[in-house]
Amino acid sequence: MTDIHTPGSKRTLGTDVIIIGGGIVGASAALALRQKGVAVVLLERDFCGSRSSGINYGGVRRQGRLEAQLPLSQRAHHIWARLPELIGIDGEYVRSGHLKLGVNERDMASLENYAQMAARYELPLEILDQQSLRRRFPWISPTALGGSYCAEDGHANPRLVSPAFAHAARRLGAQIFDQTPVSSIEHDGQRFIVECQQLQVRAPLLINCAGAWGHRIAAWFDEQVPLQVSCPNMTVTEPLPLFMDASIGIEGGSIYARQVSRGNCVIGGGQGYTTSDTTARPGREAILELMKIASALFPALANAHLIRFWSGIEGNIPDRNPVVGPSHTTPGLFHGFGFCGAGFQIGPAVGEVLAELIDDGHTPTPIDAFAINRFSTASSTLMSTCTVSGDE
Repeated sequence: MTDIHTPGSKRTLGTDVIIIGGGIVGASAALALRQKGVAVVLLERDFCGSRSSGINYGGVRRQGRLEAQLPLSQRAHHIWARLPELIGIDGEYVRSGHLKLGVNERDMASLENYAQMAARYELPLEILDQQSLRRRFPWISPTALGGSYCAEDGHANPRLVSPAFAHAARRLGAQIFDQTPVSSIEHDGQRFIVECQQLQVRAPLLINCAGAWGHRIAAWFDEQVPLQVSCPNMTVTEPLPLFMDASIGIEGGSIYARQVSRGNCVIGGGQGYTTSDTTARPGREAILELMKIASALFPALANAHLIRFWSGIEGNIPDRNPVVGPSHTTPGLFHGFGFCGAGFQIGPAVGEVLAELIDDGHTPTPIDAFAINRFSTASSTLMSTCTVSGDE
């Protein structure tokens, strides 16, 4: 790595790989590359882990993912199991179990079909009828007809976990620059030249992990991705007596909830709105509707006080799969963005996959479904929108 800096001039760095974006995916890629001895410079517009990677719901679930994501999710599951040795903290990660509820017969049929598919990927799911559900989880309203339970899924604190990946990468020698927005990127045929206000970085390889803004970087290299932003609502209650002993989702994604050891319940659902290109606020009416649904399903929440609520900006791709893998226009460019509100759990595995693609030239984890060139053909086969819940 070269570093040229004279007083009053822009600092110039040379490195092996530049990563744009310090969320859990970019930071995990930096960590995995440093473990392989690859020199890395990571550029983050704000602070690492301060955007959607750090303010999401915190679910660490495999259940409910699209089939194409299950191999990646299973790989991530093993990474989460060794979180303390990897990043130095446990991140309040607990395998509480993840319960997806069905509120009508159509939901239950969907859950049963999903369980049959998931079994092919060695993901064991237990289908509970209404009687079994009430016996095991008596704090859930009888309005739920049943559910699907994954015993080893759980949740963690994203405000701790996501920045910790960046800290771990820095300890291994990654050069990480917070509050360093990128103003331009060029490719001179051999290297990428990334310009920031006080810094220029040059490298033969570039990873685009810019989250909800990743499609803009892709567009600079003539790769179009039909990404739209979404702003999931989140809220947290005052500490309550412990009752919720699983992370909860609803088939169809209307709400999701979990309770932390301090007693606070974290509840998500509905949409907020953007206030600028980089900021969002929760929707007041959506929060009221969220708590109406939550207290009907979980009676213990009926008189709970809300102490905080927030929103963030997620990248929404129509087919609900992210963009992961090499560019199809520019050698040396790789992408990892557009996780449709579900990147927290799979993020560490995506980071490892990107590191393998760069250092080894291949990865054993199937990622063909995430190729960026899937949008180069007519996108009429894609849905015009996708639901982004923030149910990580």
